[in-house]
Amino acid sequence: MKRRIIEINRDKCNGCGACAKACHEGAIAMVDGKAKLMRDDYCDGLGDCLPTCPTGAITFVEREAAAYDEQAVLKNKQKKMREEGISLPGGCPGMRMKTFRQEEPSDMEVSPAVSRSRLSQWPVQIKLVPVNAPYFNGAKLLIAADCTAYAYAAFHERFIKGHITLVGCPKLDGVDYSEKLTEVIRKNDIRSVTVVRMEVPCCGGLENAAKTALQKSGKFIPWQVAVITTDGRISDE
Repeated sequence: MKRRIIEINRDKCNGCGACAKACHEGAIAMVDGKAKLMRDDYCDGLGDCLPTCPTGAITFVEREAAAYDEQAVLKNKQKKMREEGISLPGGCPGMRMKTFRQEEPSDMEVSPAVSRSRLSQWPVQIKLVPVNAPYFNGAKLLIAADCTAYAYAAFHERFIKGHITLVGCPKLDGVDYSEKLTEVIRKNDIRSVTVVRMEVPCCGGLENAAKTALQKSGKFIPWQVAVITTDGRISDE
C-alpha cells in the first residue's frame, strides 16, 4: 500500500539518537552511529520523531510500504522488556497493591502557589465534553489518564497549565475514545496534543486512542507522550 512514512537522510544524521528515543513504536534504531528505519510496519506515520531531529534529517514521504502493525509493535515491546529483565507477574498490573515511602518536602519546597488550579474549562471527561466546544479552537490539548493527576504531585503546573484538559480511563469506562477524539481534532484547530498516561499496560489504551485519532483526523499535529510511574515520577526523567 502507498502511505505516509518517514525517511531518514543518513548524510544529515549526526547520530544524536534523539529520534530513536522519541519513537514510541521502536521503528528507529541507531546502526553504526546513524539513525535507521528498521521496519516499515513499525512506523505509524505520525512523525513524533521529526521535531526532535536537530539537523532536519527526517522527512515524510509517500511510498509503497507495509501497513502499520500495532500488534507487531506490541510484541516487539514485550520482547524488549523480557530481554531487559522486566517482568509483569500474573494479574492486572494496574490493580497490584503497592506502598511507597515518600520523603517529606522541606518548608522551602512547599508553596501555596503549588496548590493553585490551572484548569481552564469544564467538563473534562472525554465522554462528556462536546466536540464543538469553543475552547478547542487554537488549543493545546491534554489527554490524560484519570490516575495521573493523583500520582504526579505537580500535575497542574507541569501539564494542565496552558492546556485544554480531557481525562478518561479506558479500563473503567470500557469505551473506545478514538472516535470522540477524532472528531475533536478534526473539527477544531488543535495546535498540539500531549498524552499523559500511567506506566501500567491497561493505560496504553488511552495512548492508542489518541494516536488513532491523530491518524484518522488527517492532520499533522505535534504530539508527545509522558508516562507517569506508580510512585509518582515521570518516566525517563
